Amino acid sequence: MDPIRNPYAPGAGQRPPELAGRDQELAQFEITLERIAAGRPDRSMVLSGLRGVGKTVLLNSLRSMAVNRAWGTGKLEARPEQSIRIGIAQATHQAIRDIAHRHRDQEAVERTLGSLKAFALRTPHKDRAARSWQPPIDVPATRGRADSGDFELDLNELFSDIAALAGDLNVGIALFIDEMQDISPAELGALCGACHEMSQQRAALIVVGAGLPHLPVALAASRSYAERLFRYVSVDRLPREMAERAWRLPAATEEVDFEPKALDELFRLTDGYPYFVQAYGKATWDVAPTSPITWADVIQAAPEAEAELAIGFFGARYDRATPAEREYMLAMADLEDSGPTIPTSQIASQLGRKPQSLSPARDGLIKKGLVFSAERGTVAFTVPHFGRYLRNQR
Repeated sequence: MDPIRNPYAPGAGQRPPELAGRDQELAQFEITLERIAAGRPDRSMVLSGLRGVGKTVLLNSLRSMAVNRAWGTGKLEARPEQSIRIGIAQATHQAIRDIAHRHRDQEAVERTLGSLKAFALRTPHKDRAARSWQPPIDVPATRGRADSGDFELDLNELFSDIAALAGDLNVGIALFIDEMQDISPAELGALCGACHEMSQQRAALIVVGAGLPHLPVALAASRSYAERLFRYVSVDRLPREMAERAWRLPAATEEVDFEPKALDELFRLTDGYPYFVQAYGKATWDVAPTSPITWADVIQAAPEAEAELAIGFFGARYDRATPAEREYMLAMADLEDSGPTIPTSQIASQLGRKPQSLSPARDGLIKKGLVFSAERGTVAFTVPHFGRYLRNQR
């Protein structure tokens, strides 16, 4: 069939043509937006899950909902060993620009921009030397507001100011943070503290974060009340019905359908993981000569889909690992049949090493986002089917 008309969209953070299986999350966020705009309290939200399950896509969809309600929004991506102060400043600047032109009191807008500039200029020296962004604001930095250098206090003051600006317009501010697990424990705690303060003030501001499966544990470790502060959403693979919807509805727009046996094979190959759903759907479309798409088409397309995943999804991550880290992951792959979560003691036994000697490899893999540890003494891959990929490389 015509590859130009191919409706599937495998890509990092790229919205698929049919966002299947996320109706409940979208509906709940709709309620959150309405409640906060009406002055009712509601919680911020945290999305967590493996890579390739569509967290970023869902995060972007939630942001679009806020934009459609005329909220001020901003987005940032956390990075390991880097302060999020400048990222918060950039995201906040985006949010203020969304609403500033509608505000009648331009002096209030300028005061808020002054707080933002003061906040940004307090970026730690080591981060300021590495960054190129400067606040593009033609107002003086406000003295004594969001400029103490204490991250939590400054966040509280900045958030209060921008929330008040949005509240004047009967809307809110929503800040979206991707890769939230990469925020340092100290700044994660400060962010929780600021969200807690906004909730107590019933301020028109929420934070929506997305990260790996251990993010809820990291939040709880940073502040004891974090378990009650956020609405936690586990983003997982799609059930069969939703995966089928993700294949059939986009195809139907091109008057194409699937044979039941083809859908059976697609689900077996993908396990319902959204990125795989799109990758196999795209490859199958390209090889299928006519509608309906058959089991034989899926079988013919599978090697192409697997090759694309091996290079762009699995291989790029494997290549980032050192030889010692690769050895550690191969041991994990061999033990994965007993469950996705693997005790580090078993990995040490598999390699004939003492657990302490493997700590550098494990810590390096965690920093690179290849494995995570939700519980003490265990690890798991952040990428679905990664163990199977590693075993096939031998």
